[in-house]
Amino acid sequence: MTTGDDRTARDSAEGERAGYDAYEPVTFERCDHIEGPFYHGTRTAFEVGDELVAGHGSNYHDGRVSNNIYFAALLETAVWGAELATALAGNGERGHIYVVEPRGPFEDDPNVTNKKFPGNITESYRTRDPLRILAEVRDWEGHPPEVLKGMLDNIARLRAQGLDVIED
Repeated sequence: MTTGDDRTARDSAEGERAGYDAYEPVTFERCDHIEGPFYHGTRTAFEVGDELVAGHGSNYHDGRVSNNIYFAALLETAVWGAELATALAGNGERGHIYVVEPRGPFEDDPNVTNKKFPGNITESYRTRDPLRILAEVRDWEGHPPEVLKGMLDNIARLRAQGLDVIED
């Protein structure tokens, strides 16, 4: 299986050669050219074969129902998802990262695409259709505590300013 590290190195080199001008939006109508593996980071334990579906509580906002399921083609992005979901839940547990298969069309995650940087450098996507769990990634490394704290501090700052809006 290709790891996220392999994809990151390969895609980074390709991105440098092609430049950000080569970015083409991924839409529900045009997503077949995006290849996995795909990853989903979460605080919730699932079994291989389970399907993740929209309409459940958000990992990031208490009381909010998510209309989409989010996933990424980079392991690093899923690591952030797992770490932030568990940290924001305050349960102190290690999150879970799964290799997933989209069961329908998907699009760029508008929350990170064309925001701080042009394109979708995190390779984050969302779908309204289920994601099937193919495997769990057990040997992932989390971020150093000070890096995670920095991200959580940024989220707290955005929330205090009313700017932590998730476009769902």
